[in-house]
Amino acid sequence: MLRGLTTVSFWAADLDAAAKWYTELLGVAPYFERPGYIEFRLGDYEHELGIIDSCFAPQDHAPGAGGAVVHWHVDDLEGALDRLLSLGAEEHQAPTKHGEGFVTASVVDPFGNVLGIMYNRHYLEVLRTGLPGS
Repeated sequence: MLRGLTTVSFWAADLDAAAKWYTELLGVAPYFERPGYIEFRLGDYEHELGIIDSCFAPQDHAPGAGGAVVHWHVDDLEGALDRLLSLGAEEHQAPTKHGEGFVTASVVDPFGNVLGIMYNRHYLEVLRTGLPGS
C-alpha cells in the first residue's frame, strides 16, 4: 500500500525566512515555488521536502514540536547535528544508538518543525544493492 516517501511537509509562519534557512542548510535553492509553498529535492532518491506557509495549516494544527519524526539519513550524524545547531536549530533528541549501525537525533528548526537525522546502516545497504524489485 505505501510505496515510498514522496513529500515531507513542514509549516513556517515566515516562508521567506524558512526558504533562506533551508537553502543555507541544504546548499540548494528550492526547485519549485508558488505562493505559500516551496519544495526542495534531497538526497539519493530526490525525496521532497515541502515547506508550507502556516496560514494554510488545518484549523486544528498545533504549532511546535510534536507528532511523527521523519529521519533523513546522514553519513556523519555528529557533523550534521553540529551544523544544524550552528544554524539556530535547537536539540530535540540527543544522539541515541539503536543497535549496531543505527543512530538517531533530532532538532527543532527555527520554525517549530522537528527534523530528524539518522545514520542508518540499512539505508546504505539498500543504496548499495538497489531497491528491491529494480
